[in-house]
Amino acid sequence: MTKTKDIAAIVERTSTGFSAYADKQNVYSTGKTFTELLANMTEALNFYFEDEGISIKPNQVKFHIDLKQFFKHYKVLNARYLATRIGMNPTLLSQYVQGRKTPSEKQTEKILLGIQEVGRELSDVSLFSR
Repeated sequence: MTKTKDIAAIVERTSTGFSAYADKQNVYSTGKTFTELLANMTEALNFYFEDEGISIKPNQVKFHIDLKQFFKHYKVLNARYLATRIGMNPTLLSQYVQGRKTPSEKQTEKILLGIQEVGRELSDVSLFSR
């Protein structure tokens, strides 16, 4: 029977795309896009676990990215809009994004839930032209 497990990997923006590092496994990979990074990281992790009979699927790789890099990459998501939407002071969120302050676990969860809510709404949008 093939074993599986979830893997946490830290993502960083680079001049050529993205890099990811799974600290517990000491596995590193890169990609020009998130999609390519996920495919490359999954392949690298499967190679790492090959002798143990562990199979990693893309949905088991959990990417973690800090707020500053998230907002730098997803420029379409306005931090001021998100702050207002989730009931957070826009200046405070700006300080988190710029790395001048570090959000608590509770604040990080509030921000993440707001981002996910916007994502769900966007995924349900249907566009048309007249």
